[in-house]
Amino acid sequence: MRVVGIDTGGTFTDFILFDGRSIRTHKVLSTPEDPSRAVLQGLRELGAEEAEVVHGSTVATNAFLERKGARVALVTTKGFEDLLEIGRQTRGALYDLFWSRPEPLVPASRRYGVRERIAADGRVLVPLDRAALRRIREKHVAVCFLHSYANPAHEREAARILKGASLSSDVLPEYREYERLSTTVLNAYVAPVVETYVRRLGRSLGRFRMMASDGGSVSADAACRRAAQTLLSGPAGGVIAAQSIGYGKVISFDMGGTSTDVALIDGAPRVTKEGSIGGLPLRVPHFEIHTVGAGGGSIARFDEGGALRVGPESAGATPGPICYGRGGTLPTVTDANLALGRIDPALFFGGRMKLRDPGLKRSLAEGILEVANANMERALRRVSVERGHDPAEFWLAAFGGAGPLHACELAGRLGMKGVIVPRWPGLFSALGMVLADMTVEKSRTVLGRDADFRPLEREARRDLRGRVERFVEARYRGQSYELRIPEGADFHEAHRRQYGFARKAPVEVVNLVVRVTASLPKPRFRPVARGGRSWGGSVSRDDLRAGDRILGPSTVTEGSATTWVPRGWTARVDSHGHIIICQ
Repeated sequence: MRVVGIDTGGTFTDFILFDGRSIRTHKVLSTPEDPSRAVLQGLRELGAEEAEVVHGSTVATNAFLERKGARVALVTTKGFEDLLEIGRQTRGALYDLFWSRPEPLVPASRRYGVRERIAADGRVLVPLDRAALRRIREKHVAVCFLHSYANPAHEREAARILKGASLSSDVLPEYREYERLSTTVLNAYVAPVVETYVRRLGRSLGRFRMMASDGGSVSADAACRRAAQTLLSGPAGGVIAAQSIGYGKVISFDMGGTSTDVALIDGAPRVTKEGSIGGLPLRVPHFEIHTVGAGGGSIARFDEGGALRVGPESAGATPGPICYGRGGTLPTVTDANLALGRIDPALFFGGRMKLRDPGLKRSLAEGILEVANANMERALRRVSVERGHDPAEFWLAAFGGAGPLHACELAGRLGMKGVIVPRWPGLFSALGMVLADMTVEKSRTVLGRDADFRPLEREARRDLRGRVERFVEARYRGQSYELRIPEGADFHEAHRRQYGFARKAPVEVVNLVVRVTASLPKPRFRPVARGGRSWGGSVSRDDLRAGDRILGPSTVTEGSATTWVPRGWTARVDSHGHIIICQ
């Protein structure tokens, strides 16, 4: 069985091919105007057109962030048409006088209120006005009726009239009407874009799988139906791969060309539904990942007050940093690393892309890296210190094309155990896609009703055969947010681990969750050959063996990334070829 993991980034598209015995890697420049072009180009160059593909895509994310999704209409219970705009009584930035709520994806002119009403216990109070539905002529529709999580009959009936509608009872059959409404609208907004992309790829590839935001892979058809599942899928592969390293407590640090994604892994990464994208609630299962706009292509500039800013704007693949020689004129983080001698211009991208001198003064280059590192340090503190974890207990797993260049300084600032630079760091997220199993997850609100898993299990098993896990999302009575735990687990102990305290209070189950996992063959990484040499200066990773040591300051160069070992740090190569760097 040949499996290829593909990770589409803002600058590069990465490929990892597993043929059942060994790993092959490849990397091409991304084609943002049509990401499928880079995917098909890389598969041809790798000779993997017939391999099974697992694809992590930013198509849905970019469609939303660039506001290039479908023209969507909303059908909801009469009287609730403006809920999408009213939202919650919360501000995105409490003390920012200039903060404004994001524009809703559906304007008032395309929000339709229909007479119907279902009670919270599932009873039909007002029949559905079918005639009103038949007057709606919109092509892409999100349907979200009040309390449809308790009884989806009216939404099912609406779907028969409004062909191809996104139903909240399919996307998120849970209470909290605003979050359910927002997620359903997001699904309807990006689904046509995802479907167009999937169909285009499917004509060339046949069947393939897409990475979901919670680290599982889903069929292409499932990705089209529930496109919101892929909105946060990009970084999920890196978290899966970081978990596989085998060093216990790690914080994954994935720095690419456009952004940096960090996640804390204490045995396993935390899956949550509490999330947002672009300021809008997105309630789908996803890894708890924090993202900042700091990457190798992040552009440096001076603001009106004369302060140096880095990102979130990125030079991307085209025109790219100044050193790419593709027309870029604004300095980036990559330019700064090159100016400080941390990148070998002749060996970048495996020697396939010769870099030119960006002409930056040393003081400016150092300032750019200082600002970028400060942004990324805040992200690392956000997932560790601010959640009650001591960074000193964790390793920093650094990957992405730029991650190993910045990892040591960041680990030092936080007092971490050290840095792990895994094999194939610049393609590590693509490796996670090869490691991902197929999954299906179903949930339903049961607040105040019997907690019967059997209907959910039957529904999940219709989509996928595999190992079944049951979870409950529970809370102390009176709380506003739930904690996911395995069925039968001690809620008080789980609450203590997550939040540092437990209460003597009644616990109520809010949602039931069933997850089905179909395990797939995975690579077994063989130990690398033994060595024992000491190195310094500029080192090729291909020359390193287990037991080798690298004394800083040194650079370790490979086709997909460069590792910077600062003065006072020492790196060693472990038995599986990972580079372990400590002070």
